Amino acid sequence: MMDATRKKRLIWQLPFLVLLIVGTILIIRQQRNMPYKTNQGTIFGTFYTVTYQSDKDYHADIKAALLQVDSALSMFNEKSVISRINQSYGGPVNQMFLDVYEKAVQISKETDGAFDITVAPLVNAWGFGFKSGAMPTRQQVDSIRQFVGWQKVSLKGHTIQKSDRRTMLDCSAIAKGYGVDVVAQVLKQQGITNYMVEIGGEIITHGISPRRLPWRVGVIKPTDDSLSAHNEYQTILNVTDKAMATSGNYRNFYYKGGKRYAHTIDPHTGYPVQHNILSATVLAGDCATADAYATSFMVMGLEGAQRILERHPELMAYLIYTDRNNEYAVWFSPSLKDKIEP
Repeated sequence: MMDATRKKRLIWQLPFLVLLIVGTILIIRQQRNMPYKTNQGTIFGTFYTVTYQSDKDYHADIKAALLQVDSALSMFNEKSVISRINQSYGGPVNQMFLDVYEKAVQISKETDGAFDITVAPLVNAWGFGFKSGAMPTRQQVDSIRQFVGWQKVSLKGHTIQKSDRRTMLDCSAIAKGYGVDVVAQVLKQQGITNYMVEIGGEIITHGISPRRLPWRVGVIKPTDDSLSAHNEYQTILNVTDKAMATSGNYRNFYYKGGKRYAHTIDPHTGYPVQHNILSATVLAGDCATADAYATSFMVMGLEGAQRILERHPELMAYLIYTDRNNEYAVWFSPSLKDKIEP
């Protein structure tokens, strides 16, 4: 009697199982046949490329999202939230600015101020100084340092307050990464699972590439090729389901008196960093975090970066530096080993 009951159940369940199997096969086949689209454009003074698998074009949504980020964080947009703050106008900030500001403060604390969104006046002083042939004096550097420092800015409710009106905010070391995250969120909301978003070299990926393989991204070998005419890869990384950002001094530097000065400024000293790190590539769960830590590691140097990575196992880094013989050397997080292509 029991066997007969079980047989009846199996007979009734069999059509549903067949439908489930057929449906799964059709979904997989549809996904395999679904094309990948590529949208490109300019934002934040650089180029973006978004590749995703979909039968619909979402470029309009992508551009709209990027313009929202621009209206919050662009110093070149006179009406942006950050421009209003820099001009010392009051008023509440929007959620995008708040997201970036809170992450910037968190990373500034974690890096003991190596990451600092108020350092732009020092960067500008050194940049203009080298271009004009007149390096800033110690007195000029000390004068600027009086109003540089992430702790000179605070959040009261939804309003930014500055202890010194001369303090300027510049989110360029985190905004591209944040923009990448925002575009990725747009794609996720549309149910897209296979994509790569890249803005000015900052990247996030998910799923598989158009070749039906994991996403692979090259880390450029440091050279003095300022025009980027010859990009040679140091290594290839598997970055599927990860965000990746790279910061480097090898193309942004100045020579003065036979000495090479890095473009990266140490907020603590007000002077260009003198560390031996040439390029810092960071992998993280989101691109804003990867972007900010990549900049921080350029300021902190190899040992400082290693200390941060010990405290944050969720981060991975690939660091290129010059050794005692002035030769290229590489250090990477042990957890990154499986992601390095042979």
